[in-house]
Amino acid sequence: MKIKGRFDHYNVNVTDLAKSLDFYDRALGLKEVRRKEAEDGSFILVYLGDGISPFSLELTWLRDHPENYELGENETHLCIRVEGDYDEIRKYHKSQGWVCFENDKMGLYFIHDPDDYWIEVLPVR
Repeated sequence: MKIKGRFDHYNVNVTDLAKSLDFYDRALGLKEVRRKEAEDGSFILVYLGDGISPFSLELTWLRDHPENYELGENETHLCIRVEGDYDEIRKYHKSQGWVCFENDKMGLYFIHDPDDYWIEVLPVR
């Protein structure tokens, strides 16, 4: 059997939905494209999009999980390519305290969201 998959979304669980929505908007320009709320209030799913690709980032808020998530060694990450002046964007991210790792030899850096998920930031080429 040959299967042809396509990327749809990537999920991260968040402790403070409003704070995470603000971060992803201000840091990366991602906007809410749809939302699903449980009738009993136990969860909220918010899907963010870049307005260009069909791929989305799903933020999951769980009412019964108020504590921080244990991310282990944090060896997975999301990568976002940004348009515009890459150096100026990096300066902005640094000024907000979001940059958590830089690799100048490779020409890349990572920012982290309010729950400490890492996001690789690369320029559009």
